[in-house]
Amino acid sequence: MATRKVTLSLDSGALEFAERAAKAHGISVSSWLSKAARREAVRTGYTPQKPEPGAAESDEAERAAAEKDLRAQG
Repeated sequence: MATRKVTLSLDSGALEFAERAAKAHGISVSSWLSKAARREAVRTGYTPQKPEPGAAESDEAERAAAEKDLRAQG
């Protein structure tokens, strides 16, 4: 999956939460935020209109993992 560098603004509480959660999972804050964004997109029913070429397989795997995580959480 392609990675793009972006700048985000988070309130201090959200950043602290993301940092702690990422540390607890042993991953970077960027990786944790990416996964959280995908989970939230799946949870709210978002599906891409036009996937990027070559990204379909990895997107499907990420979507399936996010759905599995949501089911495990109840």
